[in-house]
Amino acid sequence: FSFPIYTTPKERDVATALYTKKVDLTCTLGGDGTILHASSLFATSKRVPPILSFSMGTLGFLGEWKFKEYKRAFREVYMSGAGAGYGSTLLGDNEDAKAPQSSVSTPTTTDHPDSSPTTTPNGWSAIRGKSMGSTRGARVLLRNRLRVGVYAADGSPLTPSPTTTTSPSGAVYAMNEVIIHRGRDTHLAVVEVSVGGRFLTEAVADGMIISTPTGSTAYSLSAGGSIVHPLVSSLLLTPICPRSLSFRPLVLPAHAPITLRLSEKNRGREVEVSVDGVRRSQGVGVGMEVRVWGEEIRDRDGKWMGGVPSVVRGGGGADGGPGGEDHWVGGLNGLLKFNYPF
Repeated sequence: FSFPIYTTPKERDVATALYTKKVDLTCTLGGDGTILHASSLFATSKRVPPILSFSMGTLGFLGEWKFKEYKRAFREVYMSGAGAGYGSTLLGDNEDAKAPQSSVSTPTTTDHPDSSPTTTPNGWSAIRGKSMGSTRGARVLLRNRLRVGVYAADGSPLTPSPTTTTSPSGAVYAMNEVIIHRGRDTHLAVVEVSVGGRFLTEAVADGMIISTPTGSTAYSLSAGGSIVHPLVSSLLLTPICPRSLSFRPLVLPAHAPITLRLSEKNRGREVEVSVDGVRRSQGVGVGMEVRVWGEEIRDRDGKWMGGVPSVVRGGGGADGGPGGEDHWVGGLNGLLKFNYPF
């Protein structure tokens, strides 16, 4: 190639810096674990490039495309730009308009009274001299992430990531979930749960899961949690095998901070912590806290500022037009066999 190719350096810090600066689009070939790995490469960055995922794994609930559709998928991404949230808005902003033509960019829109939005192509659309149109373009689903921080008993922040890499804010982002678990310890964990700074309950269980709507169909679902649509701005609090039968999973507002503190009542002195399936090298001891917040994906002006942009199919609505949600409903029916009879 006539341009530099960036492979993964041995030093993760160097790799993270290169990915953030150089990557415009991430393509995954595999299952849901591959998508989570791709997201984890940007776990300390507020900006995640769009992810185009081809389902080639075991389950593939998050994988939208079959590999045989790769020509259509790449054509839509490069030629039409992408709308967020099934076409509710577009991801184009001032930074996209200034992007070099060699990068993946999205169209900008201008709303006129009593008329439909008009699309002004840039980037690849401008190079090819045509656009497939807003009704045929690929669409991007912005998946909320979690901001996770681990704090010592005295309140000082510790390295939250499974590695030594941290973001400037001292937090790491998770696409699916953060889990605390008793691990090899034979005793149940005693965890003090606070929501919004107020004490909620003391959980006695194998562990606790805080997940995003995207992660609601993963470990949380196996532990009895609800299935939540990825467009619902929320956090899920799910106990793992609680001792109390009245402890039910909760769905909370995405902006509600959740704190999990290992109680002094624990017989074991430490529990394991994992972020998107990657276990932290050091566990959480008695008195330490895991603090979780929902990521803001829009600023006060409505500008896109976070989330994991996942390229999904356009169309598939009840009327055959754009804005359908068939990829999520199809996942429930085809993969999870939702409400299938005996």
